[in-house]
Amino acid sequence: MRADYAALSRSIASLTEGEDDAVALMATIVCELHHADDRFDWTGFYRVTASELLKIGPYQGGHGCLVIPFSRGVCGAAARTGETQLVPDVDAFPGHIACASSTRSELVLPVRNAAGDIIAVLDIDSDQPDAFTHEDASALEGILADCFAR
Repeated sequence: MRADYAALSRSIASLTEGEDDAVALMATIVCELHHADDRFDWTGFYRVTASELLKIGPYQGGHGCLVIPFSRGVCGAAARTGETQLVPDVDAFPGHIACASSTRSELVLPVRNAAGDIIAVLDIDSDQPDAFTHEDASALEGILADCFAR
């Protein structure tokens, strides 16, 4: 099953209407996303908790890494550059952090608040190689902007 992003966007908007707590938003979003697509093996947020540092936030799936510096891995690259990272083969990504040995591909999106500051990254891992598309990235960027940049 592939995500129906239009339906997901409506569902998430309805579930989070009026909510401004970032952790509550993250928990709801990650739950909806994780169960909407068979490609999503691990779905979670890493929150910016200090300068150049991400810590695990709400997630679905097996255990994630607890701490990720901006200088390491796909999540660190998304936080450091402010750009979505679409990685078809994690083994080919320099400095990839293997939180789970089953991960083959990854999509990581920066999460910005209304002021434009990066407050987290959304990390989606798949046990399938080349699982994600630019369409996935674009749809998820829209959902994140609707929830966090309002």
